[in-house]
This record gives sequence, C-alpha cells and structure tokens, in this order.
Amino acid sequence: MLKPIIIINRIILILALITLISSCATQKKTDTAKQETIFFPPPPDTARVQFLTTISQSTDITGEASSFKKYVSGKDDNSGIQKPHGISVIKNKIFVVDFKLGGIYKIDFQNKSFEFKNPPGLGNLKNPINCFADTNGNLFVTDQVRKEIVVFDHDMNYKNSFGLKILEKPTDVVAYKDKIYVSDMKQMKIFVFSKDDYKLLSSFPNVSDKDTAFIHQPIHIAVVNDIFYVTDFGEFHIKKFDLNGNFISNVGTYGEYPGQFSRPKGIAVDKDDYLYVIDAQFNNVQIFNRNGEPMMDFGGEKMGPGFLDMPIRITIDYDNLDYFRKYVDSKYNLKYLIFVTNQFGPDRITVYGFVDLK
Repeated sequence: MLKPIIIINRIILILALITLISSCATQKKTDTAKQETIFFPPPPDTARVQFLTTISQSTDITGEASSFKKYVSGKDDNSGIQKPHGISVIKNKIFVVDFKLGGIYKIDFQNKSFEFKNPPGLGNLKNPINCFADTNGNLFVTDQVRKEIVVFDHDMNYKNSFGLKILEKPTDVVAYKDKIYVSDMKQMKIFVFSKDDYKLLSSFPNVSDKDTAFIHQPIHIAVVNDIFYVTDFGEFHIKKFDLNGNFISNVGTYGEYPGQFSRPKGIAVDKDDYLYVIDAQFNNVQIFNRNGEPMMDFGGEKMGPGFLDMPIRITIDYDNLDYFRKYVDSKYNLKYLIFVTNQFGPDRITVYGFVDLK
C-alpha cells in the first residue's frame, strides 16, 4: 500500500499538470487574441479577407486539455488532426478527412465536440481522401482503396456505398440537387449517379484528349448555381461545364503570375459565383470573378499566422458566422467563412473571413 505522503505528492503532481496544461491552452488563445490583425490585401488597400483563427486539435474547439487524458490513460485520444485533406461544412458541423489516420474528424461548434471516427464493418474506410456533407443528413466519402463512395449519416453511421466496379480512382464527390458527381482521375471523367438509388446515369466529357473539354487529371470539384467546376491538375486550370456536361470555359493557365497556376488543388465557389482556387506551389488562394478574371489572392508562403503551408482543400461556410464573429475586426462585417486545410505546418485548418467595412 502506498504511504499517505506518496499519495499526496501524486495528487499535487496531477493538479499541477492540469493547471499547467490548462494555462497553456489559455495562453494560446490569449496569444492569438494579441496578434496583429491580418488582412488581405494588406493596408492601405481595402481589406476583403481577414485571417481569423486556426483549428488543429480538440483544445481549439472544446477548450479542454485533452493531452492530459492521454498522459493519465496512456492512450492516444486522437485529439490532433494529423494530415487533413477533404473538408465539408454543414450547419454547425465540420467534417475533415485525415489522410494519415485514415478516418474522419467531426467538429461540432454547437456542442463543442471534436471526434475522430472510422466506423467498423461495412463503413470501414481504407483510404479516404475527400468528403461532402449535404443538407439531407448524408456524408459522402471518397475512398480510393475501396474504389467507392461511402455514405454515412451526420453521426458517421454507415448507410450505403456505391461506385464499385465503375470507379477506378475517385478523387472527389459532390451531391447537388438530385444527382451525385464523382471525379475519377484514372478514367479522366466525371461520373453522375442518381441520389435516390445511386445508379450510374451518365459521364462526361465524352471527347478525345485533343478536345478543349477533355479533363486530363480531374482532382477536385464543386457545383454552384447549376455550374460544374473541376480542377484539371494536368492542364493547370479550372474547367467549367453545365449540368449536362457541356463545356463552358477554362479559368487560368500555367505560370506564376496572377490568374495562373503551378499546382492547382481545391476549389470553392461563393453565392456570387466568385471562384476560389488553391495553388499548393505558391501556398495561396486566388479569387476569380464570374468572368474568370483574377481579383486578388490571400495566404502565401508560411511566415506565421494567416499564411498557408501546402494547402489542399477549401470550403465556404455561411452557417457558422456567430461562432467566429469574435475574431473579426470591429470595423468590419463578416460575410462568410473560408476554411483551408494545410498538409504541413502547425495550422491544420486555417479560418478566414470575407469581410467588408461597416
């Protein structure tokens, strides 16, 4: 039996550790609050995008020192995002694909929860890469080893899967209206499935590799206002189609100047048809208007808070403004949020706000 003095010393040690970890978490948030406000473009130009904060581990959401749980139990509670890839936001939840851990983080702002999940059995994920959450309570996950789209509800309970023996290297998925769109890099096509029964309806583009509409390496997709967008990594631009698969135009070219790309990755489109495109080579996000003209960029080489380190996916959110409004400069209104996942560096998810002057 342990002597009373030993028990007391251990209690004191544990309490000290709790205090230390809690103070570190508090200090991190305090330090963030003291940081200089970062705008893009920087003054004296009119600010359009403000860096707000980052999300990398459970303490960023819950405020709890979950690392202490690991210390006491000896078990890793997966409190930190390791290598994020796909990201999708619906209502008060964010779903983040962790490529390294092979599962999904579900972050709930309303309940202040931060959970990692990879369901067993039929829902077990082998190599998830992207995800998309819809308003009907479905989460669609692209799995390149399973060669399927795996469907869950918003609590990560398995519902179904589809695409087996059709897909070869699926890279992204988007549900829009009554259809589900899946990009396949190996087959260089977009496959269209029914949202009701997951049956294959069509694919596009059905043209030769010499045609302007041909997609050489489709990796990321988005559908907004009946326009389909796809990153053609092999051709260094974004292609636009209508919902019937008819080619509309290209956005961007190869190069290192505004309006050009070197390693185009994730894309997102706001309600006004402004196109956001990540370039992993330049560690930035470029914004284009509906005519495909470059307007500005933000992010840039990792130099501190607000900058990016091998960004890969981006999504826009109109639902959770209240949660992040506390970070916004008092002279500005917050219009919507922009989430960017980083493959490297300390900031796994960088959160920006699109702002305008009051």
